[in-house]
This record gives sequence, structure tokens and C-alpha cells, in this order.
Amino acid sequence: MSGQGSSRFDVIILGAGAAGLMCAMSAGARGRRVLLLDHADQPGKKILISGGGRCNFTNLGCTAERFLSGNRHFAKSALARYTQHDFIALIDKHRIAWHEKTLGQLFCDGSARQVVDMLVAECEAVGVDLRCSHRVTGIEKPDRYRVATDHGLFEAESLVLATGGPSIPKMGATAFSHEVAKRFGLPLKNVRPALVPFTLSADDLALMQPLSGVSLTCVASIGKTAFREAMLLTHRGMSGPAILQISSYWREGQEVALDLLPDTDAALSLLSAKRDRAKAEPKTVLAGLLPSRLATAVAEAHLPKRPMADLPDKALRGLGEQLNRWRLTPSGTEGYAKAEVTLGGVDTAALSSQTLEVKSVPGLFVIGEAVDVTGWLGGYNFQWAWSSGWVAGQVA
Repeated sequence: MSGQGSSRFDVIILGAGAAGLMCAMSAGARGRRVLLLDHADQPGKKILISGGGRCNFTNLGCTAERFLSGNRHFAKSALARYTQHDFIALIDKHRIAWHEKTLGQLFCDGSARQVVDMLVAECEAVGVDLRCSHRVTGIEKPDRYRVATDHGLFEAESLVLATGGPSIPKMGATAFSHEVAKRFGLPLKNVRPALVPFTLSADDLALMQPLSGVSLTCVASIGKTAFREAMLLTHRGMSGPAILQISSYWREGQEVALDLLPDTDAALSLLSAKRDRAKAEPKTVLAGLLPSRLATAVAEAHLPKRPMADLPDKALRGLGEQLNRWRLTPSGTEGYAKAEVTLGGVDTAALSSQTLEVKSVPGLFVIGEAVDVTGWLGGYNFQWAWSSGWVAGQVA
């Protein structure tokens, strides 16, 4: 699908990731002459590492309410016009086996490579010209869009920015789309790492580091926003799905509340144990509620080493309340290096929600992660890539 030939196209798409591949096949299916460029040596690199190599390609519960954006209604149109069920139908057409995990998350039974191969095959079928290892050196628009690369100059009526955001730079991710958008006068909103582990202050870290590797179900919340999923303690701080989810809502200096026993009134359980297991040590009682290493650490930090019968009710109530609402303030996040996605992006006010075309620059489109639309963990960001790519491809 690569090769030389004419340098004039109908559409040039920059970025052969999820959104770019979908946009290319959508536009190509309309008979458009499409050039898909990427600086990487192969398409879909972030797809390949997603979902532990099995690609969490969409979510059955995909609705606009599960996306963060300066305009919470913006994603509705694209998500309604190309839905999770449309993508599942494409997966089924290619006979890719899949399964549902928790919370509506869909994964390949085999490898994420199947999804990339499917998208590339769809692009080939409609004549998309895919060229990898092409570094863009300049973009201008005298009349048509002119894209200069280290392999020559290309022209087209339409230009689609689909290079994502700066999250996971080791995979080749950059802020290229944002830089081009700024050159065309488009505002950016709230750009920062999202779905990212927290780092902790020295005091909190001293408690956590010996517990690195401990995992448990919790409810992580900021204000009224809460996620019930697994939390993982690490040598740098906190990770796991619950932490990644709430990180998208966190601002520097903000407190996070953690319920480590979401189905249990911890204070009541400890007071009951004082009565029913009077001779037991606190760490033994807590080990019935929490992972054993965490139970030992909590007991040592908060309770004297005496039988349950000898512990004051006030101390047990206090610890119980802390277990159900442990408050801590992260010192920061692990940044773009560990962020699954980039929050924020090109301001949706600059784009048509129907087509993802820039209102003030005809023929310029911005799709996928480069836009100020960021989904929850669990296949939502892929669905935004499919939906935004497809609708742009219908008009580009």
C-alpha cells in the first residue's frame, strides 16, 4: 500500500493510529483519493500495546456522559453516528474473536495485531495510500493543503490531524497535532496527562513503598465523581484502574478520598470483632478485611499491639472511618510517560460536532485524542477514535 506516484490527493491524513486509520477507510470508501502518513515505521503502534496486547477496542456502555470535555455535549453526534455496535460489526466481519470483561469492556481473544491488520486491510480495500516513516517538515495552505515531508511534497483539498497527543512518548507520541492546530489559530484547552498513576509526598511514600504490589478493590472519589475498581500500591505511589480513572478529574493540590472497604462499615466490623474475637490481634482481624501486608501495616501504624478486647472503642471507630474514607493529597502524577491518554486538546468550540471540521479553516479536520474529548478507561477512547475518524471521513 505504500509507494510513489502522484503527489496530489483528495485527502491527506496525518497519523496512522486508531482515528487516522478509521478516517482513511471511511474517506476511501467514498471514492476519495487518500494519503495516510505516519512518522513511525508501522501503523497502529499504540493499538498494539493497548489492553495488555489484546486491545480493549470499545465499551458496551459508551455514552457521551463518560467523556470529559469543555463541552460535554460535543461527542454525542459522532458517537451516535458511528456506535460501539458498528465497530463490533466490523470486528465480527473480520471474524476476530472477542470477549467482554468487567464494566462492558471488550477485548480481542487473541492479539491487538488483529485489529491493526483489520484496519489496514479495510484501507487497502478502498485504495488508501499508506506511507510510514514519513516525517512532516512543513504544512501550508495557499489554496490547497501542502504537506512537506522528508520524502517529498504532497497536496490535497482536505487535511486531517490525527496524530493524537503527547501521552506515551516512548511509542513516538508527540504534541504535533496541537502544534499544527495552534499555527492555524485554534485554541487548546486543559492539556495534561490523564488516566495516569499518582505520585505521593515523601511521608505517604514511606508508608506505601513497603506495600508495593498490594492490590485491592476500592472506591476512589473526588467530590461526587467516584470509581469503584482495583487500586494498586506502587514504589512511586498509586495506580490501578480506580486511580487512573479518578486522575482525569484531579487537579494539583486536590484531595482524593479512598474507601478501602466499599461494602463494609469498617468501624462496625472492628467493634464487632472486639466483642466476638476478643483475644485476636488487630492485624489478624484486619487481615480478614484487607490484603495481609496492608492489614499489618495499618495495624502497626494506627493501633497498639494488644488484643482487640483491650482497644478503646474510640480508636477502633477512628480507624474504621479512615478505612472507609482515607484522604490523601497526591504530590503529582507520573506524567505523559505513563499516561494512557492526553486530556484536553483542540477546543471543541472551534470544530463542527457533526464533521470534526474546523469552522474557521475549510477542509481542515481534527479527530481522536487531539480533540478536547477524553474518555474513561475501558475502551472509551478507542470508540471516540473510531467515531470521530468515521464522521470526518464521511466529508473530508
